[in-house]
Amino acid sequence: MQLYNKLSAEERAQLIDEAGKDRLTISFYQYHNIINPLILRNQLFIFWNSIDVLGRIYIAKEGINAQLSLPAENFKPFKDHLDGIDFLNTVRLNIAIEHENKSFLKLKVKVRDKIVADGLNDDTFDVTDKGVHLKAKEFNEILEDENTVLVDMRNHYESEIGHFKNALTPDVDTFRESLDIIEEDLKEHKEDKNLVMYCTGGIRCEKASAYFKHKGFKKVFQLEGGIINYTRDVKTNGLENKFLGKNFVFDHRKSERISDDIVSNCHLCGVPCDTHTDCKNEACHLLFIQCESCAEKLKGCCSEPCKEIADLSIEEQRELRKGNSPKKNKFTKGRSDVLKYKK
Repeated sequence: MQLYNKLSAEERAQLIDEAGKDRLTISFYQYHNIINPLILRNQLFIFWNSIDVLGRIYIAKEGINAQLSLPAENFKPFKDHLDGIDFLNTVRLNIAIEHENKSFLKLKVKVRDKIVADGLNDDTFDVTDKGVHLKAKEFNEILEDENTVLVDMRNHYESEIGHFKNALTPDVDTFRESLDIIEEDLKEHKEDKNLVMYCTGGIRCEKASAYFKHKGFKKVFQLEGGIINYTRDVKTNGLENKFLGKNFVFDHRKSERISDDIVSNCHLCGVPCDTHTDCKNEACHLLFIQCESCAEKLKGCCSEPCKEIADLSIEEQRELRKGNSPKKNKFTKGRSDVLKYKK
């Protein structure tokens, strides 16, 4: 039985176009003790593949983290299937604010050590002993308290295009780095400050809230459902939106606009801009912010040298890469000497 994706991204994109069906982009997570992640992985793949689910799903002994899309007409069987799994029958589904039929082009369901890489070897804290969840209204209210410290639990390339007003945005490449920085910066306020955290959909905050409670913080809170759920809650209930700019997302869209504010700039020329792109030189593939003018000038590349390589034929590019390109550090997103205007 096929338990892996066989179609290329190009073939799948063509099938989506031919089907002509609207798709929903959905994310969800749940921390739970899963005894055999591989069995669950195979069960999910078989059924989700049958109803045309595409996406990136990680399963570990600590739970599941899913980002996916599916035809809107298949939402009910998808939800019924989740409801038949005991620890997922009440899971919150974050439905994207902006829909894109090609947000995902393959179905990848993988077993991993953890659903959120944290670099921790500390098994003494209970990841399910989480902080207090705050809905949008409660979140807005606690931000008015002078004893509240608001922390963005995302990486630098996420927070630079959008963040909450007055939030601390650690300049980090990984989730693990932020844990140490936050603990050190707030170590004198474990008793008196409200530690309020947020992230894209809530999964990083939930683990962080359990970790900081384990570390002795007494007043730990997280934004329920992250920025995605906050935005929907604000619109539904007519609340004040305190988020500025775009929300970075991990699919082909790269971001969703939350407010009209542009809080970042083109990394190459400095003009106000919040459009992320990947360098078109496949040997580089740097994630950076680029305005339309620079994109036209450099054909979507981050520099002239990369443009020169991208202008070569595919065969010539492959020949250049043979044995000559050192493996790039996977945590270099948005970091390069060519990005002169990165703040």
